[in-house]
Order: sequence, then structure tokens, then C-alpha cells
Amino acid sequence: MARKFIEEFAVSEKVEMDMTTDYETFSNKELLDELRNKIIQSLIDKHLKEKTMTADAIREEVDEAVEGYDLSIVERSYLYNLIDNEVNGYGPITELLEDKEITEIMVNGKDQIYIELDGKIIKDESVSFINEEHIVRTIQRLIQPLGRTIDTTNPMVDARLADGSRLNAVLPPLSLKGPVLTIRKFKKELANIDDFLRNGALTPYMARFLEGCVKSKLNILICGGTGAGKTTLLNILSSFIGPTERIVTIEDAAELSLKQEHVISLETRNANYEGEGEVTIRDLVVNSLRMRPDRIVVGEVRSKEAFDMLQAMNTGHEGSLTTMHANSPHDALNRLETMVLMAGMEIPVQAVREYIAEAIDIVVHIERLTDGHRRVTSICEVTGMQDGMINLKEIFAFNKQGLTDTLEVKGEFILNPYIPKIYGKMKAMGISDLADIFGE
Repeated sequence: MARKFIEEFAVSEKVEMDMTTDYETFSNKELLDELRNKIIQSLIDKHLKEKTMTADAIREEVDEAVEGYDLSIVERSYLYNLIDNEVNGYGPITELLEDKEITEIMVNGKDQIYIELDGKIIKDESVSFINEEHIVRTIQRLIQPLGRTIDTTNPMVDARLADGSRLNAVLPPLSLKGPVLTIRKFKKELANIDDFLRNGALTPYMARFLEGCVKSKLNILICGGTGAGKTTLLNILSSFIGPTERIVTIEDAAELSLKQEHVISLETRNANYEGEGEVTIRDLVVNSLRMRPDRIVVGEVRSKEAFDMLQAMNTGHEGSLTTMHANSPHDALNRLETMVLMAGMEIPVQAVREYIAEAIDIVVHIERLTDGHRRVTSICEVTGMQDGMINLKEIFAFNKQGLTDTLEVKGEFILNPYIPKIYGKMKAMGISDLADIFGE
């Protein structure tokens, strides 16, 4: 919990206080919850609509509410902090938003708040809302500066917060269990390839190979499940693009942070209340072709824009990168085929497969394992067509071998005895540091 008021008291009174005190250690938690709810309701009735309250005003409000109760300074400061978060922050999730170690916040109900920490999803027992109305009010406070709203007539919102974090909220009747809020937090310091190596997400061989693929202008598709790290890996691979190339990035919510100078970042736009003004990924992909890009980086393909992306890859825009949700490299190509057919083009399935086989060079699969760790579990080459199907050859793989006593996934990375067909192109493009992996 926040220490603001506790620390202020300690400084003003020149005393040492235990800053590790946690709400769960309080003996009268029920009383504190009751007082919190009482104070918040009072503020709603009086002046919660105000954007801010001073520290003195908060103390006065709390002191008036707890008069007659025997509370310690830590418990009283705890209430100060809660009300400060309510009025000057974002309610019960204020401190979760501020915690840099938390990567995702999921509110499923008033006392059903989950967080992702170190790749693992855990329930946070120290945080709760008063009721469903309290959750909705917090959502509205989050999206109000963005000019967005959510209510029974507009029960769903998808938005990007000022710090880049992605917010999704759904209200009844779309959500059967009440208001649901999900926030994927934006990391200002995104991971680099060295971070992936230190965390064991891949091997130095794999890292050098992927860097060579990007520099050789191969078209790369990154796939994996939700929260697997696809966007993070996309950002890392994009960092290998040359500094003189013109890059156009296209995303639903801008998360990529490329350091190159010549980068054009495009972001989709939702329709307005009249259902007009929507700009989709597909619209932006089509438009990007008129912007003379050397590289096109699409944050995620999930629908008809797949056809336009493949068309770009097949018409001179080599070195394009994108991600998609899929459980395996084979599944990714199958989904890509379905997406192209969704575009409404009268193209035979066989022709679609050939189109995909010509466009995609490398498929990279990344997973979040059961222990929370992320691993690049497969790197495959698209080698063409065989018996009417797209053929994949696996170059690198992560072989899972069970669990340790601490439930961590055991396994090893494997380099398959296969020399990729694209290795010749990589050497022709000046990639000369892979001989120790594949030979001359």
C-alpha cells in the first residue's frame, strides 16, 4: 500500500516507523473496510466530483469519519492513503498502476483483482472495490481524459492511456458477471535481446540468427498466445533494422518503441458515436504502401488486413514483420490462410497457400510457460509447397522435459540438423557470422 501519509508523519514527528506494514496484518480489517466505504460514500455525496483534494482536506475528511474509533497512526494513515488514491488517483488500483513490476491488472469483480507479476497471474487480496458502481467510476476516471466514455449504451471501451498502457473495459449486459477491467501496462524501458538472453528466452545462436534474418530483409511472422511476449519480441527484432531505412509501424495501440530516426508510427481509430470515422489496421496497411516504406511493421494481424500485408511482402516490401495469435507455427499459417479468405477475394485456397508460402520466410513461436517464463519455442523456415500444403522446416526448438520440484519447466534448446534455404540469401546480404552455426 502507499506510504505517502505514513512517511509524512514519520518525518514531521521525527520518529522511526515500520514501512513494511501491510493491510493484511491489521487486526481490524473489517472496521477499516467499513470506514473506507463510509468515507468514499461521503465524498461521492459531497465533493468526489472535484478533480483533486489537498492533503489537509483528506486528513480532515478522514479524521471526522473516524472520530471515536481507537485507530493507530498507521491505520489512520492507511485510510488517508486510500482516500488520496480515490480522489487524486485511480481508486484501489492506483498503486498497482504505479508498481513497475506489475505488467497486467485484471479486475473481474469488486474483490476479484488479479495481477501479472514475473509472468505469473496471482490474486491480490489487499485490493478491493466497494461495489460494481465503484469499478465503473474508476474506469470512467481512467478514460475521461481520453475523451472516451462507457455506460449501458456504450458498454465496451478499448483505449490507450497517456503512458501507453492498453485499457479494455466491458460492462453488463455484455459482461455477465459485472464490470470487467483489464490494463496491460506499458513499459517505458522495453526489453532488448540481452534481456531475453539473460532470462533464458532463447540462445545466443538463436539471437544471432534472428538478427541476421532481419538484416537480410526476410519477412518474419511472430506467433504465440496472449501475453506470450509477441510485441516485446517484435520490438526487439525491429531494433535490428538499419538506421537509414524508412520504417512504418502500424498498431491498434502504440506499444512499439523503435530507436531509429526514420520511423513513422500509425495507430488505428475507433468509430465515433455515430459509427463513423473508424480507421482500421487494413486501412493503414493500404495507406502505408503509398508512404515509400523500406519496412512495414504491423503490431498484430487478426483479420482482413492479412491479405494486404502479404501483398506488401510480395510486391517489393521485403523485411516486413508482424505478429498474430496462434498456438504453433503451423496454426499461424492456417489462421493466416483463413484471414486472407475473409478479405472477400475470389482466390482459390491453393493460390492463397502459394501466396503465403511466397511471402513469409520465417515463423517464430514464443510461449509463456506454466512457470511464467517466456521462451522462443520454435523458429521455422517456410520452404514452399508440398502436396498442396505449405511446408515448414524447424531450425531451432525448445524441447520441454517436465517440471522441477519448484514447478519450473525443464527443457533444452535444440538446433536441428538442417541448413535453411534462406541461409544462402543471408550470406549474399553480407551476414557472415553464422558459419559456426550452419557451416560454410
